[in-house]
Amino acid sequence: MGLTALQTQSEIDGQGLGATRTNEYRGAVTATRFTDPNAELAALRGTCGVYDLGYRAKISLTGSDRVRWLNGMVTNNIRDLAAGHGVYAFLLNPQGHILGDLYAYNRGESGVSSSIMVDTDRTQLERVLATFDHYIIMDDVEVTNLSDQMTALGVAGPGVRNTLLAAGIAVPGTEPLELFTPRCTCACECLQCTMVRGESASVESYEIWIAPAGVGKLWRALVAAGATPVGWEALELQRILSGVPRYGVDIRERDLPQETEQMQALNFNKGCYIGQEIVERIRSRGAVHRKFTGFLADSAIEIAAGTKIIAGEKEIGEVTSAASLPFAGGDKTVALGYIRREIGVPGREVSIAETKATVISLPVEETLAVQPRELEHRSA
Repeated sequence: MGLTALQTQSEIDGQGLGATRTNEYRGAVTATRFTDPNAELAALRGTCGVYDLGYRAKISLTGSDRVRWLNGMVTNNIRDLAAGHGVYAFLLNPQGHILGDLYAYNRGESGVSSSIMVDTDRTQLERVLATFDHYIIMDDVEVTNLSDQMTALGVAGPGVRNTLLAAGIAVPGTEPLELFTPRCTCACECLQCTMVRGESASVESYEIWIAPAGVGKLWRALVAAGATPVGWEALELQRILSGVPRYGVDIRERDLPQETEQMQALNFNKGCYIGQEIVERIRSRGAVHRKFTGFLADSAIEIAAGTKIIAGEKEIGEVTSAASLPFAGGDKTVALGYIRREIGVPGREVSIAETKATVISLPVEETLAVQPRELEHRSA
């Protein structure tokens, strides 16, 4: 288990960052919460939140064969990826099952930036590195794990551009998953950083890639500019509301790519890659039987991963993630999971943990309470 950008609880407190709890999240130790997770979620959706992304691992691919080789490894199109842009992709086994997910960014063709940066969770790092190593045979590709040399902070919310500008970071107009170097007069004196526009179209967000030594100053500069510190509990709430599946939780090795509904990870015109035959067979013969979707229960209930979804006294799916949230009309529970495709139509009523629920489209459209009430904090 690694440490994230914010490192240990004592270091967080020593920097005056105020985390009330730390814990393991996605392969690293980071801040669980700073105040109330629902209040932190409200900042992500209403103003601007700043959060640790040190649980993300960075892998650099260099060498003259890197583009051709990675294009033959993953489900998306690396061959035609423009410099300064990224894509989301799956790493499959020959049977078409998902070994992991990742983002790949083309950092260019000249000088020290002649590389592809692969970004994935630290929980997947060992497997991704081992898979890469297994398939590099006579290829001119060098794989370098940069996870201890480069970390990241994230900022998100409708006020994110104003917050960044107040911190001395000017953000140009960019596309989702576009890399850029900001015009920076930030007091953190981080010397240099790379920024990435987030993938979501519903919530504007940015990643700031930076050397670990500059993280504390950058964090304090963003908080001084108005960003609300956010822990991983609120990030999970935001993830579930946005309907973003997480590998190891909502996407498992037994799942097939089309079952996950993450079609942005697939390209059907790129040529051969590991597992392509299965993906293409599914496309040509018809849809898979299951689909990943969302569910809404009109009450706050605890739903464990693996809970069965029932319709007409028959099991027709299972829950993979769930969270209770304070909506404007009262507390409700949002769940993510898989359901039989012919039944998974928005508006269809089902039963989860003996509670009525409705199949919904993702991301969740309902409005959260503007002023979420404080939850009673439990001790760790």
